[in-house]
Amino acid sequence: MVMATSLRRCGRRLVSSVFNNREFSTTCQGNKVIQQQHEQLQETGKSLNLCSAINQALHIALETDPRSYVFGEDVSFGGVFRCTTGLAEKFGKKRVFNTPLCEQGIVGFGIGLAAMDNRAIAEIQFADYIFPAFDQIVNEAAKFRYRSGNQFNCGGLTIRTPYGAVGHGGHYHSQSPEAFFCHVPGIKVVVPRSPREAKGLLLSCIRDTNPVIFFEPKWLYRLAVEEVPEHDYMLPLSEAEVIREGSDITLVGWGAQLSIMEQACFDAEKEGISCELIDLKTLIPWDKETVEASVRKTGKLLISHEAPVTGGFGAEISASIVERCFLRLEAPVARICGLDTPFPLVFEPFYVPTKNKIVDAIKATVNY
Repeated sequence: MVMATSLRRCGRRLVSSVFNNREFSTTCQGNKVIQQQHEQLQETGKSLNLCSAINQALHIALETDPRSYVFGEDVSFGGVFRCTTGLAEKFGKKRVFNTPLCEQGIVGFGIGLAAMDNRAIAEIQFADYIFPAFDQIVNEAAKFRYRSGNQFNCGGLTIRTPYGAVGHGGHYHSQSPEAFFCHVPGIKVVVPRSPREAKGLLLSCIRDTNPVIFFEPKWLYRLAVEEVPEHDYMLPLSEAEVIREGSDITLVGWGAQLSIMEQACFDAEKEGISCELIDLKTLIPWDKETVEASVRKTGKLLISHEAPVTGGFGAEISASIVERCFLRLEAPVARICGLDTPFPLVFEPFYVPTKNKIVDAIKATVNY
């Protein structure tokens, strides 16, 4: 009832003339903004952790677009990870507000809000809790534009949710469900690796013309710290980044796994193995060209992610690269991933893909 009332109020506010002047980038305009801002990322900024970078991005989104709303369980007082701290106090509880404990309702409300040309930023408290909203995401949000023949869409919907290992989460607070949504045409899936990336990618997601699921690596909320530009900037979606160049083997990952893979690259280098490391950033649609170019150079590929190996997104990358680079591959594609079990509690160190597991796989693949 509270959500329905809020939705009606938002609908009435649509006719207000203030919204006719809002600054919202179309896909084309967004690309121009990204081009103009790309050089500015070299500026030194403020040292922030990933949680604070997310908070800063949400501040900017609410400040620059009066049709942006942030909502979810407990977000008005900062959320369980404190990513929304201070938003309700600054922008008011009509734009930043708590919802009932109902993920299907949260996403359903977000679809309706976005369908009325608003920027709906929904928070699912843990990625493990997203499954009750699966039908709304897969059968409604993803198909909204298609089924209406492009007359209507909910492209302003962004679903933020923390995913992955946290050290003590167990099987209900540590899952990485990104592969479920990568199977669905009509939505984008984005996973940042660091504070600077998180801010720029989140702002791009919020301003994108498609519904997006933005998975935030909760393990890095306070562990990852780097210089983050304080101004408003966007990073391109569906554009992978080669964060370390090499010649012997290509490594591909995303999110929290990138820091583990980078450590493995350093260890492999001590043994004379040159690793090229790629951050995919956007899983759907993913940057096949960058990965293909790297594999054509190195002849070998290793993929790593926290989700279980069977049916994980690493399998899609592997299949695509085999199709494109079959005659260039010098070894089978390696996958170092989570195990095909529920995420364990005390046995988490055995479940997650560690640096040593990746180093062993690098050696095995290079020496194949």
